[in-house]
Amino acid sequence: MNLRQRTIKSDISVSGVGLHTGAKVTLTFKPAPENHGYKFKRVDLPGQPIIDADVDNVTDTSRSTTLSQNGASVSTTEHVLASLVGCDVDNVMIELDGIEVPILDGSSIEFVKALESVGFVEQDADREYYHIPHNIHYSEDDRKVEMVAMPLDDYRFTCMVDYNSPVLGSQHATISSIAEFNDEIASCRTFVFLHELKMLLKHNLIKGGDINNAIVIVDHEIEESELKELATAFNRDEIKVAREGILNNIELRYQNEPARHKLLDMIGDLALIGTPIKGHIMAARPGHAANVAFAKKIKAAIKKDKKKKTHHVYDPQAKPLYDITKIMEILPHRQPFLFIDKILELTKTHVVGVKNVTMNEEFFKGHFPGAPVLPGVVQIEAMAQTGGILVLSTVEDPENYLTYFLKIDKVRFRAQVLPGDTIVFRCDLMEPIRRGIAQMKGIGMVGETVVVEAEMMAQISKVRETNTPS
Repeated sequence: MNLRQRTIKSDISVSGVGLHTGAKVTLTFKPAPENHGYKFKRVDLPGQPIIDADVDNVTDTSRSTTLSQNGASVSTTEHVLASLVGCDVDNVMIELDGIEVPILDGSSIEFVKALESVGFVEQDADREYYHIPHNIHYSEDDRKVEMVAMPLDDYRFTCMVDYNSPVLGSQHATISSIAEFNDEIASCRTFVFLHELKMLLKHNLIKGGDINNAIVIVDHEIEESELKELATAFNRDEIKVAREGILNNIELRYQNEPARHKLLDMIGDLALIGTPIKGHIMAARPGHAANVAFAKKIKAAIKKDKKKKTHHVYDPQAKPLYDITKIMEILPHRQPFLFIDKILELTKTHVVGVKNVTMNEEFFKGHFPGAPVLPGVVQIEAMAQTGGILVLSTVEDPENYLTYFLKIDKVRFRAQVLPGDTIVFRCDLMEPIRRGIAQMKGIGMVGETVVVEAEMMAQISKVRETNTPS
């Protein structure tokens, strides 16, 4: 049974301050339509620009994950995105009246509670997962980062951290299914080493930092004077080092809370792939930069697989929908300028045509006669004629109309076409035909190989009208 996409039932807001900016900010989740995905909207800026939660929009990973698009940015996105994945939400608009997502308690739990408070609604469209087909690896030798996505019919995570710290040591965290996120991972807070905290305070880089929203790991001998300085910085009467080697500002929610939080960050950053995953993600020493690089690698694999699926391989020997006689009833072209031999498929939005390439065609006499190659202009004209069948099928009397091509763009020739080959062309409407103008994307394939592709714009005109046809 296919699972349906989900959104939330109604708006819900969460307010707080940004960890790095210290600015007050309100974040509002809003229901979104099918196939919308996750998007941020900066409602405080002119025009309210929208930023897609897409790994290609990442512009900074130094202390958190920052996205930028349309002249706007949003930072510290990982915790809120992780909450959406954990709550099984596909489509939502995230409105912000500031540049940074509120840090709250340093975890995802407040976002999860907000989402659960309004509830969820199932939508009509099916959720389309990307099933990891084979192991996808990513590594950084200098940082000893290792990440791998493996095939699995679920979304499972395993994370290991090791900072050569006698206090933190090596830790690992795992969930066997993303369904465990809300109970096992969402409440795990971010952590920072004391030497990092002091540097951030010195450079005023955590203006919204509160001693309650981070686990501070004491990684060196600390003087009483340092503790007093920290207490003053965070408006505390007293701060001490707890038995676990952390500041006594908070108690650990789990013994391995730092590793669990790294797993949380990883889920949030991998949400930027933009497609729900089925697979087992294992990572050693992950961080935002590595998460983003890994996400880009998985997204590239998805794009490659989608391209393969889009390029359906047709049987050129299949019984045609239109033979050459029927084609000549529709198209005005004749030998030697009629370049398609049959039509295999025709719908309201696409057409599939066939050209058989033979050595006895006139142009081979002068086009590389010693090494005959089908001219690129002939390939484009054959594709255009195939598209012409699609366009003319939208009128009742196609024999009284012509298609005049207004523009051909993004042409790519990817492989040579030789005598004996059979090219199968597929043209798809890129948008509905309006005012007699059609925009199509076409590809030509020999077997499983794409040999040519282009985008075309054509106009339907009565035969009596004076234009120059292609």
